[in-house]
Amino acid sequence: MTTIALVEDNKDLREGLQIIFKEHDDEFKCVGIFADAESALKKIPSLKPEVILMDINLPGMSGIECLKKIRQQLPEADVIMLTVFADDETVFDSLCAGACGYITKNASPEVILDAIREVKKGGAPMSARIARMVVSSFQGFEATSLTDREREVLAQLCKGKSYKMVADALFISHDTVRHHIKNIYKKLQVHSVSEAILVAMKKKIV
Repeated sequence: MTTIALVEDNKDLREGLQIIFKEHDDEFKCVGIFADAESALKKIPSLKPEVILMDINLPGMSGIECLKKIRQQLPEADVIMLTVFADDETVFDSLCAGACGYITKNASPEVILDAIREVKKGGAPMSARIARMVVSSFQGFEATSLTDREREVLAQLCKGKSYKMVADALFISHDTVRHHIKNIYKKLQVHSVSEAILVAMKKKIV
């Protein structure tokens, strides 16, 4: 039995997916349905679904931002993005943020269920074009690997330390820490400490 949570603002699609899951209740169980990211973030961590279907374009907080926050609390969950257009640039952004794949909203019920089955087996449902973009991104990351000192700074951040605590631990100035963190953000293509930590754990940098 695969447990699923759904985050989708379109009422008709939410109800349609509910029906699909109920018709296959021997294999899938929907444990939570949410119309926006804010309500999803309050409930999903305690529900601990194995798979999350996440709309990319949600009202308020976007699906990608919601994905990043959920990843911090449920790193083991598989997240599949729901999108209107398969070649949307945001699909690539969501995959780089930690999504396992995506399906279009007009996909047939069997395609949706197959996508869930695929991620449970360790797969990643996506088009060849998007897959190439992801691979190219990772290849670019390898070419701009962190220095030893940047890895040390990132390791300290992963321990929950503040900039000052990092400076004290590594016997460097506060400004030097800020300089290293700026370089880390640029190389990892992130914009916050939490994103940097998420990438560091996912790619086993530290």
